[in-house]
Amino acid sequence: MIGRYGMKQVMLRNGINVPAIGQGTWHIGDDPHMHDNEVEALRTGIGNGMTLIDTAELYGYGKSESVVGDAIKPYDRGKLFIVSKVLPQNAGRKNMRRACETSLKYLGTDYLDLYLYHWRGSIPLSETVECLQELKDSELIRDWGVSNFDTRDMQELARLKQGGNCVCVQDLYHIGSRGTEYSLQPYLRKNSIAFMAYCPLAINGTLRSGIIGNPVLQQIADAHNSSVQQIMLAWAIRDGNVIAIPKSTAKEHTIQNAVAGDIELTDEELKMLDKAFPAPYKEVPLDVE
Repeated sequence: MIGRYGMKQVMLRNGINVPAIGQGTWHIGDDPHMHDNEVEALRTGIGNGMTLIDTAELYGYGKSESVVGDAIKPYDRGKLFIVSKVLPQNAGRKNMRRACETSLKYLGTDYLDLYLYHWRGSIPLSETVECLQELKDSELIRDWGVSNFDTRDMQELARLKQGGNCVCVQDLYHIGSRGTEYSLQPYLRKNSIAFMAYCPLAINGTLRSGIIGNPVLQQIADAHNSSVQQIMLAWAIRDGNVIAIPKSTAKEHTIQNAVAGDIELTDEELKMLDKAFPAPYKEVPLDVE
């Protein structure tokens, strides 16, 4: 059976519900000796309701997508939500279709639920949007979005002829990096665009220091009989428009991530966290690591 009863959902503007906690795959596939553990972790996530899996052609240049492909083989494809990303140098008319078809080959599927433009490069945004829309019209992808875009980027995107078809934006977001809250997330909510948070546990970045050992986080974790990491995930998805995609290569950690979706933080606890990790009071450059 796919799916864990009670997993919180986020509705995309196309009416599709996706789990508020999915699975990230950055660095998955890098070590071939970890293959079986990584497949088991992903399958554990699927079994616990984390049916959204995010990957990218950049991640091991196909190695991550291949692990995901192995992990999803036993499941009904229609009950999964698979996301991949196209590199900036491939995000134009010359290479995008080939890049997408290569990702599909590694994943062992004939379509992506969501295809993201990984970050902006030299190819005109209008050309990228046209190519993404052509992939959707060809049914190679169901929908498309963008990654590492700020508010100004989104406003530029909205001015393009088909820019309003973007259904999701993915950026770095965790309790120690709240820059997207100032203007980007309000803009996305206003325009019914979902927000996907990568590195919600601050595992891969330079901002982790001072978070995991924070006494306020620990106090709240103790009150919920949970870990600091679980509180970070519960905090990230608190508003109903955010999808968090933590990575796990161990079955036990994957289960802990899924259970975090059951944690309801009180208003008082949210105020405590706001004081310990203040939101920005002005526009700031977005963090990427």
